[in-house]
Amino acid sequence: MQAQISDIRDTHWDAIVIGTGVGGGVAGRALAEAGMKVLFLEKGRAGFRTEETALNLDMPDPVARAIRGFWPDPISVNLDGRPQEIFAPIGVGPGGSSVFYAATLERPEPHDLDDLPDRPHPTGGWPVGFAAMRPWFDAAQTMFHIHGEPDPLSCVPSPAVAAPHPAAPGDAMIMDRLRGNGLHPYRLHTAVKRLDGCKDCLGHKCPRACKMDGRSAGVEPALATGNAALLTGCEVTRLTRNDDHSVSVEMCRDGLFETLSARHVVLAAGALTSPRLLLASRSEQDPKGIGNAAGLVGCNLMFHLNEIFALWPGKSAGFTGPSKSVGFRDHYFAKGQRLGMVQAMGIDVGYGEIVHHLRGRVARSWMRHVPGAMDLTRIPAAIGAKVMGTAKVFVGLLEDLPYAENRVVLDADNPGQIMLEYRVSEELLARRKLFRRLIRNSFKGTRTAFLTHEPEPNFGHPCGTLRMGVDVGKSVVNAECRVHDVPNLWVTDASVFPTSMGVNPSLTIAANALRVADRIKDSK
Repeated sequence: MQAQISDIRDTHWDAIVIGTGVGGGVAGRALAEAGMKVLFLEKGRAGFRTEETALNLDMPDPVARAIRGFWPDPISVNLDGRPQEIFAPIGVGPGGSSVFYAATLERPEPHDLDDLPDRPHPTGGWPVGFAAMRPWFDAAQTMFHIHGEPDPLSCVPSPAVAAPHPAAPGDAMIMDRLRGNGLHPYRLHTAVKRLDGCKDCLGHKCPRACKMDGRSAGVEPALATGNAALLTGCEVTRLTRNDDHSVSVEMCRDGLFETLSARHVVLAAGALTSPRLLLASRSEQDPKGIGNAAGLVGCNLMFHLNEIFALWPGKSAGFTGPSKSVGFRDHYFAKGQRLGMVQAMGIDVGYGEIVHHLRGRVARSWMRHVPGAMDLTRIPAAIGAKVMGTAKVFVGLLEDLPYAENRVVLDADNPGQIMLEYRVSEELLARRKLFRRLIRNSFKGTRTAFLTHEPEPNFGHPCGTLRMGVDVGKSVVNAECRVHDVPNLWVTDASVFPTSMGVNPSLTIAANALRVADRIKDSK
C-alpha cells in the first residue's frame, strides 16, 4: 500500500528500506515475507503502473523527467580532468533504474569473487566467496524467473534458469556465424516471467508484471504480503545517531521533515546516492560522516567501459526486430586479462543512427572545418542503410577496477547533486585495446563498426563506493554488508561490490540482497 505520514508515525517498523531498486526491493520483499514490518522510502513519484516509458537521456526538463521516472537533474562529472554535466541512465521511482533496463541478469564467474591460482583476483577476492554466494544466485534466478541457455564455457550449472523461447531466425544466424568463428554463444539470461500475451518488453517500463525488476519482483510482492508499506516522493536527507550507536532516518516530504526509526535500516539508494547520504550525515560523533572513519565512503567508484558496436547481418538474416538474446563469454578472461562478456543490446541502427554516428566522426576529424561536411554524411548513411539493411547493436562490458581517487563527492551547498571524479586508468586503456581487437575478430565475415571511440563509462553500472571487506581500515561495510560501527545499518546495492566484474550487476545485487536480508532476519 501507499503509506501516509499519519500512518507511519504510529507503526513500529522492523526495517526501513531506503530505495526501491533491485537491492532495496529484493531485501524488503525477503524481510516482509519473513513477517517483518517493512517501510520503503522512495525519492521518486509513484507513477502509473500502465506506463510504457523508455529511458530518454535527451529530455532536459527536470519536471518532465521526474514525472516519467528519470533522475531529474544532470550529474556533474569530472572525467579525466574535464568537467561536464550529463544525464545519466538512472531511474527514480518504484523500481528505480531497473524498470527501464533490458532485463539481462547474468551470473558472474568464480574468479570474479575468488582469488584462484590461474586467475588471481586484483583485490585478493571478495570477503564472501563464490561458493557462499552460489545458493543466493540460484534463489535470485528463481525469484526473477530467469530464462536462457547455459554458458557453454561455464563449469558451474545454473539449475534455476528455465529454457528460453526458440531463437528468432536473425539471432540464430548470428549465433551460427559466431560458432563458425570458433566462439561459444548462448541465449542471454533474461528476467521475464512468461505470462500469457508477454511481448518480451525489454528496455522500457512494462505495464504488465512480465518483466522482472525491483518493482515487479521486489516492492509489489512485498506490499502484497500486507507487511510492507511504500512512501513515495520522500527524500532521505541524512541519518542520525542514537544513544546506542544505531541510526534513525531523517527525510523530507512535501517540505516537511520527519525522523523515523526502525530496528534495522537498509540503505539501497544506489552506488551514487548511498555514499552521498552517509557523507551528509555528519555530526560531532561522526565528523566525516557515518561509516567514514577510514575516509573511504564514496571512494573506489567503478563502472564498466561500454564497447558499443553495430553489426549488419544482411537482409537475408530474417530479422523482424532488434537482436535481444545473443551473448558470449569467450573474452571474459583472455590472455591473462580480466575483460568481460559481449551481448546484444536490443537496439536497431538505421539511417538516422548512421547519420548521427558519421557526424560524430566528422566532428572529431579534420573534416569538421570543411563547409557542408555534416550534411554530406546523409549520402553514405542512405547508401549504407539501403545496401546493408538495419544494423543490430551489441556491447562489450569491460570490467573496471577500484581506485580510491575515483569517487563520489558531496557538494555541501547542494547535497542532492550527484558529483563524481573519475579518471580512466592506463591499465584500463590497455585492456580496452585488447578487448576491442578480440571483439573485431569475433565477427569475422560480418560487417561491424564500433560506435564508441573515446572510453565511455557506463554510468548506469556504478559500484564500489561503500566497499565490502573484513579490514575496517580498508572497507566501509563488513562481509555481511553491515556498516562498521553501526549495529542496525545495512547496505544492499552495488556500492558494496569490491570489484565490478564483467557482467551486468543486477543479479549479483539481487543475490546479495537476499543474503543480507537473511542475516538481518537472524540478527537481534
